[in-house]
Amino acid sequence: MSQSTGVRRSDQHPDAPPHRVVVLALPGVIPFELSIPYRIFGKATTSAGDPLYEVVTCALAPGGVRTDADFDIIVDRGPEALATADTVVVPASYELGPAFTEGRLDEEQAAALAWVRPGTRMVSICTGSFVLAAAGLLDGRPATTHWSSTDRFQRLYPSVRVDADVLFIDDGDLLTSAGVASGIDLCVHIVRRDHGSAVANEVARRSVVPPHRDGGQAQYIQRPVPEPQVATTTAARAWALGRLHEPIQLRDMAEREAMSVRTFTRRFREEVGISPGQWLTQQRVERARHLLEDTDLSVDQVAQDAGFGTAASMRQHLQAALGVSPTAYRRTFRAAPARPADARR
Repeated sequence: MSQSTGVRRSDQHPDAPPHRVVVLALPGVIPFELSIPYRIFGKATTSAGDPLYEVVTCALAPGGVRTDADFDIIVDRGPEALATADTVVVPASYELGPAFTEGRLDEEQAAALAWVRPGTRMVSICTGSFVLAAAGLLDGRPATTHWSSTDRFQRLYPSVRVDADVLFIDDGDLLTSAGVASGIDLCVHIVRRDHGSAVANEVARRSVVPPHRDGGQAQYIQRPVPEPQVATTTAARAWALGRLHEPIQLRDMAEREAMSVRTFTRRFREEVGISPGQWLTQQRVERARHLLEDTDLSVDQVAQDAGFGTAASMRQHLQAALGVSPTAYRRTFRAAPARPADARR
């Protein structure tokens, strides 16, 4: 996972309608990815059970939309629904990605995106990023897409800063995810960004998915299958997670797996997609976020319990990862909001 900007929260008002998420179903849409936004955002509620999001689907024109499966779908709304969106999600289509050879929007696609209001949050799942890039929205911005399409994506859109290794990238008002299930990761992340970990964790539990996955796409790129007797780094990670508040050296983790530091580091990167040090920092940031949201511990105590040692060190790491200070993060997420603001004005 990569987070290029800090947490962004909409203003809240208890009487505001739910935040509207409009999903654009393009010809050739992949049904699984089309269903992700409703499955995640549609299950996010307040403690009283009120919906936090309204999810609607639109197409380039009302009516039948072919999919990459053996069935078509019927979409009642046309592209004008995009004008009502607070967030627009573009799922993958089999006609995008490697088959999107020209790298340009056709007239119908361009006309549909013209309905989107300035300032609307834009999200892509998998090769839906090709649409955002073709519209010029990703120029000079970091983005990702399915690992099998990143080379072509970079050739078509050389001004985009492509990261082929991450599960998703949060660049504030532009968010892109890698292939298929990483769309779930990104949508859960958005819920957490909007409403905090308690709401996001409940959505994840309902969907029987992890609220956060470690590593990036590198762990899913095809490699020769290791022999069954080859050791993994799973036990070392579990051991470290139980001791985040303690100093943890790389050699300590390697010893848990009876490996040399060099072998352990290589194996860890192969399995997780990042280095052990990067992984430890990620876990400590997540621990700090949880403690800041759900406890009354002082910032100094949170820093100690998360393994950063000092508040200054934790502040530096949270600023790098989230773009905010511990105090600002706690102020944003300490109390779960009743409703998100409606940006449709």
